[in-house]
Amino acid sequence: MFKELTTCDHDIPIEGISSCLVNNDTFLISSDQWLNVLSSATLGGELRRTRHIINHTVKKGYSSDHPDRELIHLAAKMGLGEGVIGLMTAVDVRRTVVRSEAKGDLTVAAVCTAGTSHPCAAGVPVIWDDNSMVTPGTINIVVIIDGSLTEAAMVNAVITATEAKTRAIFQSGTRMPDGGIATGTTTDAVVVACNRRGEPLPYAGAATNLGYLIGHTVFQVVEQGLKDYLKEAE
Repeated sequence: MFKELTTCDHDIPIEGISSCLVNNDTFLISSDQWLNVLSSATLGGELRRTRHIINHTVKKGYSSDHPDRELIHLAAKMGLGEGVIGLMTAVDVRRTVVRSEAKGDLTVAAVCTAGTSHPCAAGVPVIWDDNSMVTPGTINIVVIIDGSLTEAAMVNAVITATEAKTRAIFQSGTRMPDGGIATGTTTDAVVVACNRRGEPLPYAGAATNLGYLIGHTVFQVVEQGLKDYLKEAE
């Protein structure tokens, strides 16, 4: 089915979850069972269930009125069936960073590709240039939780992951073109997925064990992803 496949199952130590690099341009996360997902993904960006999440590299300067259709076509070509969550990025997915951590009976894994070609700050007007709208998925984050979350807790998890991403951006020294502090990039996306194990957890804020694991792992992957990106850009 795949022209080239490099497995990296050891990177996500959650039972039933595996990951692999497909054809050097698509990072695939698969689950043996259905996952509950809340995301801002290009394909499947809503509250839904899935067994497959893909992060696909496109060429710099990529432009499409229907990127979701291209991801649907890619998922079909890969034989993944319905309900795929799909992300796009101009970052080489061979530079995907994965970290995981456990506390008690909870395990959280974070997966990230990071770049800062179009930094921005929430609430500050964006000055668009000819390329700003066509570089998708500059910082893509996938959080996988070995546990069950209420819908409210999944929203809480998105907040915690975003705060951790922004802390890593601050630490990297990333600035906007005018020198102002950046809080993200113009095309960031986040996916929060849980395998529904155990009783639903109602909270995922920074003061909870779950929130700590989300914040710590997301900070680590974004921090490393930005270091790799800035080093390559030198």
